[in-house]
This record gives sequence, structure tokens and C-alpha cells, in this order.
Amino acid sequence: MTLDADHPFASSSPLPYQLTPWAQVRAEHYLPAVRAGIAERLDELQAIAEVTEPPTVENVIEAWESSGQLLSRALGAFWTVQPADTTPELDAVDETIAPELARLSDAIYQNRGLYDRVRALQDRVEAGELDVDAAAGYWLEQRLRDFERAGVGLPEADQARLRELNATLAELQSAFGRRALAGSNAAAVLVTDEAELAGLSDASKAAARVAAEGRGWHGWLLELDSCTPQAVLAELTDRGLRQRVHAASVGRGWSGDFDTRQLVVDIARARAERAVLLGYPHHSAYVAADACAKTSAAVHAMLNRLAPAAVRNARAEAADLQPLQSEPLQPWDWEFRAEQLKGARYHFDAALLRPYLELERVLHEGVFAAATGLFGITFAERDDLAGYNDEVRIFEVFDADGTGIGLFLADFYTRAGKQGGAWMNNIVDQNHLLRQQPVVVNNLNIAHPPAGQPTLLTWDEVNTLFHEFGHALHGLLSDVRYPSQSGTETPRDFVEFPSQVNEMWALDPALLRRYAVHHETGEPIPQQWVSDLQAAELFNQGWATTELLAASILDQAWHSAPIDELPSQESGVEGFETAALAAAGLDYALVPTRYRSTYFKHIFEGGYSAAYYSYIWSEVLDADTGAWFLANGGLTRANGQRYREKLLAAGGSVDVMTTYRAFRGQDPDISHLLKRRGLDA
Repeated sequence: MTLDADHPFASSSPLPYQLTPWAQVRAEHYLPAVRAGIAERLDELQAIAEVTEPPTVENVIEAWESSGQLLSRALGAFWTVQPADTTPELDAVDETIAPELARLSDAIYQNRGLYDRVRALQDRVEAGELDVDAAAGYWLEQRLRDFERAGVGLPEADQARLRELNATLAELQSAFGRRALAGSNAAAVLVTDEAELAGLSDASKAAARVAAEGRGWHGWLLELDSCTPQAVLAELTDRGLRQRVHAASVGRGWSGDFDTRQLVVDIARARAERAVLLGYPHHSAYVAADACAKTSAAVHAMLNRLAPAAVRNARAEAADLQPLQSEPLQPWDWEFRAEQLKGARYHFDAALLRPYLELERVLHEGVFAAATGLFGITFAERDDLAGYNDEVRIFEVFDADGTGIGLFLADFYTRAGKQGGAWMNNIVDQNHLLRQQPVVVNNLNIAHPPAGQPTLLTWDEVNTLFHEFGHALHGLLSDVRYPSQSGTETPRDFVEFPSQVNEMWALDPALLRRYAVHHETGEPIPQQWVSDLQAAELFNQGWATTELLAASILDQAWHSAPIDELPSQESGVEGFETAALAAAGLDYALVPTRYRSTYFKHIFEGGYSAAYYSYIWSEVLDADTGAWFLANGGLTRANGQRYREKLLAAGGSVDVMTTYRAFRGQDPDISHLLKRRGLDA
């Protein structure tokens, strides 16, 4: 299958940095390009397997890494637009290509001839016939592991079953994502009495009005965040409405047209069967073996170590909140009362802070300024380049010497067709082999401000902006030879680390005074508020840690149980979930898990299955790195350069813990995390 020459994916984009020519791309272009790309990649890799000359870096590794360029162009674009600006047509493409991509992976990694070719190159290296650099050596180690983890050594009957399972899982996971998103949209809470919205900011109220109008309804529509906690619960004074919002959030996926329970069961059981076929006791062990954790026992040990102290702290926090109301405290009260107590204890008023957090200033004088201070990089908006939606902004990134590094795309606002949450995606992976420079995108879900008014952020949105840009920096500052080792191509329990580190600069005193300026008066944030923000870092950490650990434990439960201990029917989902949280001591009713099984897209659609623990695991590295930065002068070019050269630039070209030790000079110290989250008592 070949594409016409005028097809937008038929050849490399002529735009700067090979940016996707979005103005030419239509929904009908994706499926033919993906299918042609799959066929092309299979042919190119088969050609590697059939070479009769002795294997070399050039005819194995570099040939492999040069293959599949059409598929990379098509998927780089599709995986950018589909979660951010989807349509029924794009959802149909997603449903179609999911099993086809699973079959492609099986065709590659169960190809015995291709495996033998890679194995032969490794044998030559081990025999001393060839010298290879660290990146090539690590590439060989990882590819051979990929083959083995894909069942290349299994009998044909087992390989056939494995292929069936992989195709089934691809279809089920895709279906879960679509149904969970549709269910979340359907669960939005319509308010027709404006008095019920007391306490809600003007910006949030205006966004709710627009959301309702978008569906042809009168009133205000409170659309749901992807997780259990809902940001509006911290603002709404009407307790009845808070309860409705909370009920809508935790009730997603349990019944009706958007019931995901059977999908949860089928996905968990298929993963369990696949793991056993591959020689692992369960899916969690399969995932951990290829991560920094190495074993699921290590994951469970960390989670179980932290859980008792987290719940203890959450119970103490609840005792502090209860006097603020006469009724018994409920989950839908927590965020509202916590915000009140925070204001009283630290003189912290989120409503008063918001006018100081105007998006443009936070972006340029905060997020970008921190990157300039650390790495010397600068940013220039490119109004001449178009994104996949008119709201997408494009910035060219320059190094300290003025040379171009790549492009950063920013898609900040919520809209119909955009999934919840925030994320980073690579469109073009940096690599020297093909002379490609990085193109990355950050997505957030900030509510549109009222017409003619600036976008004022919450403090959580400021942190999210810094967090996602940490992922972007990991991609932008990559300096590797091979595309498969670029930037964020690292183990799942490492990839969150650079993004978490970048959050620390949001509270840097000098930077905060620079970007937190009142949007009308130009007055900088009062110094006392800066001190209050820093002092409040430990506030409510029991709640925050408990809901995170509960989700991590729930993930492990679904993926550590033998198949005969998993539910076989949808009716067993709730009982399994309840038992898993109770067994870990995390069944604290006032602090629900961050995600319930039925809308846990990270693990049942995305790439975090048996790996949601990565957020807390990465935070060990983050807290340790933060301590290093502070001990060595904080936000300085010298510190940034070391961090860039020793860690970010390496991407996944060598073992990531090797790069961490090269940067830090030691293994990470968990005591910094325990102190940060108040778990060290």
C-alpha cells in the first residue's frame, strides 16, 4: 500500500522542525497513512533480518532506527490530535488501528529471523569483534529484552495465543478510553439555579455557562475532572451541590450506557493470562521487571511502608476539619473545609491569590523564565505556524548560543472533544541519526475566561503548568543518537521525575515575585503571601498522599492477583475494589481513591497499568534532586547545566539510574520524600 505523493504524510514535512502540516491534514488521512506505515515498517525490518553480511551497528541498529518514518509521522500527529481535539471520525480511527498496531508489535518481536540478527550482533560485541558505544550497547540489551518479553522463544501455539490476547487487549483498552470519556462527559452536573453556585469564581462560572450553551442547555454545566477530586468542591458553598458533584464523580462507569465494569474485568484477566504465558506470576511482575523498581515486591514494599503514616495524617487532618461544620464531615466537604482552614492557618486565600496568577505572565515570567535561568534557553512565539486547533500556540525554542532547539506547542484550554487532565506528547523525537529536532506539546484543561478578560489561574493550575513543562523539557533537551532513546523514552517509574522536579520552581521566591503580579495594578505578590505559600506546603498532605496511594494500591491489586482470584463478571468489581483498599488499610471513607476502577484511564487505557505507583516512586528522585538543588544554590545556570548534561540529555540512551547517579553522585535518599509529605514522624 502506498500513498499518493500529495498525501500530507507521504514525505517529511517541509515546515520548520518537520512540524505536522496541520492545515493540510484531515481525519480521512490518518488511517491510510497508518496502514501504509505499518506495511512499510514490516518490509524495512524484514530486510534487516535477511541481510547476509555480518551484523554491524549500521546494518542492524541504525537500519532499525531509520525504519518506520511514515508510521512515526502519522502516529505522532494522530496521538497528538485524538486526545486533544477528537471527533467521531478520529475515535473510529482509534478503534480500528488499536488491534492493527498490536499485530504490528507481535509481528516485529516474534520474528525469529530479526531476533537472531540482533542476537548475532550482541554475540559479536561480547566476543570482542566489535566495539560499540554505551547507547548502542544499551539498545542491544533493551531490544533483546523486548523480544523475550514479547514471547519470541515461546512455542508457536503459545505465540498464537499471545497474539490473540494482545489484539484483544488493544481493542478493550481503546474501548475503555472512549467509554470512560463519554461517561465523564455525560456525568457533568447541570445547575439551573445560580444561587447554588455561590463561591464559584467568575471564570469558572463563565466556563460553566459556555459549557451548558455548547450542549444547547440553559444554566451552568459543571464538567468533571478526570479524577475523583473535583476542583469546584473547594469553592462551592452549597453543600447539596457539592454532594451532587462528588456523587457524579465517583459514580462514573458503574451502570447504564457508559458502564465500564466488564471492560475492567476483561482487561485485568487478559493481562493476567498474558503474564503467565510469558513466565511471570502476574502482570505487575511483568511491568516491574522492565522498570526501575525491578520487582513487584519492591513496589508493594514502598506503598505499604507509606500507607499507615499517610492515613494517620489524614485522620488527624479530618479531626482539624470537623469543627468547621456541625454536620459529620463527608468526602464532599473535605476540599471546601480544607481551603477554609488553610486560609485561617496560613492567611491563604485562593480567591485573593488568583488575580496575581495571570496565564501569560506565569508562562513567560515563570515557566519560561525558570528554563532560561537554568538552561539558557529562550522562546519566541511563531504566529506563522499552525497547530491542530486554533487555540494551539507554537513557540520556537533557542539554545543559549541562539541556535534553534525545537518547537513547543501549548494547548491550554478545555473544550468539547478534549480528554480531561494534563499531559505532554512528542510529535517529533529528537535524534542525531536522522537529524531530527524535537517537537513537543503540552495539554492542560484551563477554563476559558469571560470574554475580554485575562486567564487567571488557580495555584493547582500553576503547578500543573510547571509540571507538564518539565516533561516538555525532557523532550526538548534530549541529546541522543537514536529515536527510540529520545527524551521521555524511559521507564514509566522514572518518566515523571523530571516533571516533578520542575514543579519546585513555582515556589522559588525570586521567581514567584517575578511572575505573581496583580494583573490590574502591577503590584507584586506580598512577601507574606510567599512565606505563607511555602509554609502551607505540608498542609493537607495526609489527604493528598492517601488518595494517591489508594489509587496505586488499587492498580497493583488488579494486576497482582492470579487470574482465578480476579472477578469474572462486572458484578464483582466493587467488591474487589473494596477488599483491595481494606487489605492495605486505605479504606478511609473520607478520602476516596484518586481514581475508582471504572474511570481509571491511566491503567485501563493508558500506559500506566501496574505502574501508577510511578508517581510516588519518581517523587523519591524528585525530592532528593530538589534537596540537591537547594543545597547548591537553587535556580542557577551551573546547576541547570549539570542537570541538563548529566540527566535530561541522556534520555533513555543508558540505564536511567546510572544517569541519576552520575548527576547526583549517590543513590536517592527517601528521607527527603518522607519529610516533604509529612511521613517522617
